[in-house]
Amino acid sequence: MNTLLFRRAAVAVSAAAVLPLALTACSSDDSSKDSAAGSTPSASAPASPSADDSATMNEPFGPACSSVPKEGAGSFDGMAKDPVATAASNNEELSTLVAAVKQAGLVDTLNNAENITVFAPTNDAFAKIPKADLDALLANKAELTKVLTYHVVGEKLTPQQLEKGSFDTLEKSKLTTAGSGTEYTVNDNSKVVCGNVPTANATVYIVDTVLMPQPSSRYGPSGWTSRIRDA
Repeated sequence: MNTLLFRRAAVAVSAAAVLPLALTACSSDDSSKDSAAGSTPSASAPASPSADDSATMNEPFGPACSSVPKEGAGSFDGMAKDPVATAASNNEELSTLVAAVKQAGLVDTLNNAENITVFAPTNDAFAKIPKADLDALLANKAELTKVLTYHVVGEKLTPQQLEKGSFDTLEKSKLTTAGSGTEYTVNDNSKVVCGNVPTANATVYIVDTVLMPQPSSRYGPSGWTSRIRDA
């Protein structure tokens, strides 16, 4: 009987000693969890690019892009499958440029080039040139080749590179670019109206003014090239 009472007393004492330790441990765990839940990381996460930045980096942009067909060979998806001269021929707004490229015999040169950028003047850009002067240019293969190859840079350019750029052209002289976001100019006076258009071998920036090499080898500062620069 005395032995039984002694064992019960010993168990009670042991339980009394262990219980506070267990409660302390539980309290410590709960406090750690609460602290972790309420804490903030010491290092901030990198900022995500804005919607405009993402569009500029990855997709065509500009007011004239809305006129590009949604489907077919002339759409952005269709142009991405063809080399640049072929892709341009499927865009009705570039028909004058395509005719000039054919006249100069540059179709194969452009289609077989790798990783280039083409600044492609629209039909309206060519319409700024007086008809007699445009006819004279189209009839002069050497000068036409010079003008057209001035629109080509031998590397693929991203919009970010256009922000303050100077690039060698296939014509062997430089063109300059400036701007940000979705608004860029080339040589200060030609605006990008639909940019970052992919083709199979090139990136295309459609522009609203024909670019002129500096200086023109034939027409000089008093000729129609200077008038187009001021248009």
